[in-house]
Amino acid sequence: MTASTVTVSDDRPGDLAARAKKTARWIIRGRTDTAVWERPAFLGLLLATAILYLVNLTANGWANSFYSAAVQAGSANWEAFLFGSSDAANSITVDKPPASLWLMEISVRLFGLSSFAILLPEVIMGVVTVALVYLIVRRHFSARAGLLAGGVLALTPVAVLMFRFNNPDALLVLLMTLAVYFTLRGIESGKLRWILWAGAMIGFGFLTKQLQAFLIVPVLVAAYLWMSKLTVGKRLLHLVGALGTLVLSAGWWVAIVELVPASMRPFIGGSQSNSFLELTFGYNGLGRLTGSETGSVGGGGAGAGASPSWGATGILRMFQSEIGGQISWLLPAALIVMVVGFTLLWKLPRTDPRRTVLFLFSGWLLVSALFFSFMAGIFHAYYTVALAPPLAGVVAVGGSLLWSRRAEPWSRIIAAATIVLTGFWAYTLLAEASTWLPWLKWVVLVLSVVAGVLLLLPKRGRMLAGATLVVTIVSGLLAPAAYSLETVSTTHAGSIVTAGPTVPGSGFGGGAGGFRGGFRGGFAGPGAATGGTPPALPKGITPGTARAFGGGGGGMSGLLGGGTVSKQVVALLSKDATSYTWVAAAVGSNNASGYQLASGDPVMPVGGFNGTDPSPSLARFQAYVAAGEIHYFVGGGAFGQASGGSSDSAKITAWVAKTFTATTVDGVTLYDLSK
Repeated sequence: MTASTVTVSDDRPGDLAARAKKTARWIIRGRTDTAVWERPAFLGLLLATAILYLVNLTANGWANSFYSAAVQAGSANWEAFLFGSSDAANSITVDKPPASLWLMEISVRLFGLSSFAILLPEVIMGVVTVALVYLIVRRHFSARAGLLAGGVLALTPVAVLMFRFNNPDALLVLLMTLAVYFTLRGIESGKLRWILWAGAMIGFGFLTKQLQAFLIVPVLVAAYLWMSKLTVGKRLLHLVGALGTLVLSAGWWVAIVELVPASMRPFIGGSQSNSFLELTFGYNGLGRLTGSETGSVGGGGAGAGASPSWGATGILRMFQSEIGGQISWLLPAALIVMVVGFTLLWKLPRTDPRRTVLFLFSGWLLVSALFFSFMAGIFHAYYTVALAPPLAGVVAVGGSLLWSRRAEPWSRIIAAATIVLTGFWAYTLLAEASTWLPWLKWVVLVLSVVAGVLLLLPKRGRMLAGATLVVTIVSGLLAPAAYSLETVSTTHAGSIVTAGPTVPGSGFGGGAGGFRGGFRGGFAGPGAATGGTPPALPKGITPGTARAFGGGGGGMSGLLGGGTVSKQVVALLSKDATSYTWVAAAVGSNNASGYQLASGDPVMPVGGFNGTDPSPSLARFQAYVAAGEIHYFVGGGAFGQASGGSSDSAKITAWVAKTFTATTVDGVTLYDLSK
């Protein structure tokens, strides 16, 4: 053995202690060329964000029971894990790819099934997203700008809502932010690996929420082609490589779904032909834009400027009362400082990294906002969480550039006008929730005027400059911060949730002509919009909290929330559960989810989410019953108007009612299919 092959460690205890001390100092302090306060401030931002998102987390219960039931199924059955099935017996999948479910299912496998285990991954994703936005800004701007960006994101009401909720949006936002970060690194360094990682993030974004992940692709491609230091040929080759990683990261799962025979996998929820491609380009694709979504309850849109079931479309949609309170507090300011930022940076070299950062955030913000503004299909206010990271980035970057020119009169005038406009817009949004903290709107308005006056002052010492910054930031963030704290303090459950207090016009689609009801997480029924009689709750499902299901009776918790199942019904379902593949069947995935989460056993969601998927057919259901695979059928699962879709669930309901004897248990109508 030669000496070169022998490694001898001469580390002594004192050396190891010194090395550990140096590592700890780096974690707390950061690089030696940064200010002493910078790393502690960054870690403090992340800690404060984590505390905000964790407080009162389990008050949301199962949150969106549609996804919680799928998490329960995937944590019990690996096939359900792979495909994203609604039940562990794999009758049908949720109407999205399963990437977001995988993280929650791993958490449940580690910590057991609970509200906390399901929602913890969302909190972690929120903290990581805040960190990424800080890092993107900090690379080419000051630490103060990075902290402002992270703080704005952390306090955006819709972000506070969705990073504490189990919808796919939290993971989608994280992956899109990672794609921006990797693209920026690729533009800076010219190294292929960064843009390949960006493509992979978009691919996994597709496995999270399908085509919405692609909204940011044109922005990333344009930034790389325009601002990279590489030759045009290398830029194109790198983008081709990124396309390859995108296809690989998304395509492996799509290939499995398409290649596995339909008889050997669950039905693809949300489709009418058991096809993931149909789901991608139909119900979750072009249908969202045009409003032509087969099987969607409530129908589609009615074109720009009209008032479809999902709210009026148009350029001002992001500023409407309900949606505005989720995301638009700083949107006017962002648009102003965006223009200022590009004006100041326009004459710089093509590869200037500061302009790259502003371009990436601005492009992401504008493309997504325009798409949301004009999509005529299913639209919910919480979708706007995808705007939160770019909005925070634009505000911080543009505001930093404007502040750096404060010695010039034009800059002070624009800054003062921007903060006063922000205060006035916050006053307008707060006035919509007239009974909630009525004094707050006046405080915000006065603070914004004070900040405007301070910004106009031509000369300022260090103390006055600091005071000006503090008053300006507080006046801009006070209202969304109050909305966020209100969001944390209240329960949110069901398939449609909004942050902050209830405002007029909030509900199923909001806006004129939409289904209204002042709910927080449920659906008050179409009758609330038309003056008719709302449909009754499915039997055996209680409304839950007033905030969660529209304030009591009349809510459609069977469609948009799982509700609560009584102990008597749970005991009945659990009896001899191992003798059946499904302890029960119920129309609609949310209706079934309540029973499945309560019993812990598979419950077949007949017809998928809306009850309009052809899963199973009447003949297939009859075969299951004949084989003794389903114990009970839960009555009372009929939903409202649907745009096309299968009528198999109605046929099954009619056949069961005609063939079997109904039994009422604690108000629940059950049919024993074994007799």
